[in-house]
Amino acid sequence: MTWKEFLKTHWDVLAAADFFTVELWTRWGLVLYHVVFAINLATREVQIAGMVPEPNEIWMKQVARYLIPRRGFLRGTCLLLHDCASLISEQFLRLLWSTQMEGLRLSARSPNLNAYKKRIVRTIRQGVWTAWSSFGETALRQTVYEFVIHYNQEINHQSLANQLIGPRDNRFPFRGNLCRRKRLGGLLNYYFREAAA
Repeated sequence: MTWKEFLKTHWDVLAAADFFTVELWTRWGLVLYHVVFAINLATREVQIAGMVPEPNEIWMKQVARYLIPRRGFLRGTCLLLHDCASLISEQFLRLLWSTQMEGLRLSARSPNLNAYKKRIVRTIRQGVWTAWSSFGETALRQTVYEFVIHYNQEINHQSLANQLIGPRDNRFPFRGNLCRRKRLGGLLNYYFREAAA
């Protein structure tokens, strides 16, 4: 079975997890923060699972508990695609496995096997970090969460027939005033029409 056939066959039960790093100015100087996120491949919805300057096994267990299918973001998924990061350890995978979810480790140096999660990282890096400087962990959290809200609710996705992930009513009214919702000081913009009176 080819990778494309595998994805097509299991689309509704697939999710992916990945890390990206952000250099951040803090009162202790320049600190490298690790941000872990998950994406539901069928809906393209993204969820931030955590961010920390020095990730460790205990923190990764907490991330797994946050994501577990019974009550977490990955409800309804059975397979988690991930790369060869050393933080995704056997204990992390065992915790997922205890909830009937299996981890699928992708081979090294094969970014096309998980292009959706790589696209998220590229979008946030190009759309936010090239033009926005964050100082302190609070600003980092606010920036990342604002981006995720924008991504999940205000960006049209070509792979979803140019529709929004949510809200589900994506019809664009032809009457009413055209409005703009700004995020991060106008770095991210969403245009919509007010409901006609």
